[in-house]
Amino acid sequence: MTTALRPSSRIMRCFFLMVPPALLLAPSTLIGQQTYVTRFDAFGGYAFLDSPHVNLFENGFAAQGGARVNRWLSLGVDYTFASGDLTLTPDLLTTSLQQQLGTELAGLVKAGLIPPNYSLSVGAHSRTQTFAAGPQLSYRHFKKVTFFVRPVYMGLIHETATPNPTPTDPIATGIVAQLAPGGKKTDNVLFIGFGGGFDIILSKHVSWRTQSDLVYDHLFNDLLQDGRFTTRFSIGPAFNFGRNIVE
Repeated sequence: MTTALRPSSRIMRCFFLMVPPALLLAPSTLIGQQTYVTRFDAFGGYAFLDSPHVNLFENGFAAQGGARVNRWLSLGVDYTFASGDLTLTPDLLTTSLQQQLGTELAGLVKAGLIPPNYSLSVGAHSRTQTFAAGPQLSYRHFKKVTFFVRPVYMGLIHETATPNPTPTDPIATGIVAQLAPGGKKTDNVLFIGFGGGFDIILSKHVSWRTQSDLVYDHLFNDLLQDGRFTTRFSIGPAFNFGRNIVE
């Protein structure tokens, strides 16, 4: 059975909850071009990753650094670390693994070792890191808010999943030993994505950033049948430094 891939609605709800504060600054404080734009910026703050296809929600942090080529174009790098828990079920596995498990479980039922209604599920803890780079386009028509979009960026995602089968379920424990004999699975894959957000400008050198991103990857393709969409939401302070490029 294949679960349809879809972006999480949770990220959209969080993002739109953050948009009104920026809009409430209008019109008196927003109108007018920004006259002070520094060469560099750095960001660090809370982030979460949401991968609904595998029911994985991870809390962590994000960090970014960028160099502005001009008023509207920046080039930057991005890092995220997050961790959380998920539950693996047979329908998420590749077709060959589903067939293999189906045969094994049917044999156990026939031998009377498990009941006919036995349902296999395995909890796991995930630790995820992402490394990305790409351009950012900024709209600076307003004095107190900068809107930006990342039309496309690429990166590497590194994830370690540690299965935690229920101690009272020897069947799940035995299957985990087959699929992850080392006690955990680690994978590195490339991803592609896009995103955007806004900065509320507090001073020449400090802003408050709210942003969201959507990426696609296919981790653990030796185990999992489908790739997945992952949404990231992050919020925190951004620091601007270097010379003013609007002169």
